[in-house]
Amino acid sequence: MAQLRQDYDEFRQREAEIIAVGPESAEDFARYWQQEGFPFVGIPDPEHDIADLYGQEVKLLKLGRLPALMVIDRDGQVRYSHHGNNMQDIPDDAVILALLDELNAESNDTPG
Repeated sequence: MAQLRQDYDEFRQREAEIIAVGPESAEDFARYWQQEGFPFVGIPDPEHDIADLYGQEVKLLKLGRLPALMVIDRDGQVRYSHHGNNMQDIPDDAVILALLDELNAESNDTPG
């Protein structure tokens, strides 16, 4: 998440918002969020409701929830989905920023 924090302004310039979901309790999550000073939204999900909704896998032998990343457009449609195979399997921000550029170009090309 440090990578997301570092590039947060780049995401905001593309009119995107980052929402991170974690398995911790609300108290633990809030403490971690404050300690790390993340500028984006964090949601505790100790009952795995959100994780289940988006198909995020849990593998106890791989330290719990595997990384998952979705890009959801303004209409609520999942436009990109990546489910990691291990804890390091996370797309680079540059990949997601390029995708956002493509999506923004699409929306600008659409008559409205």
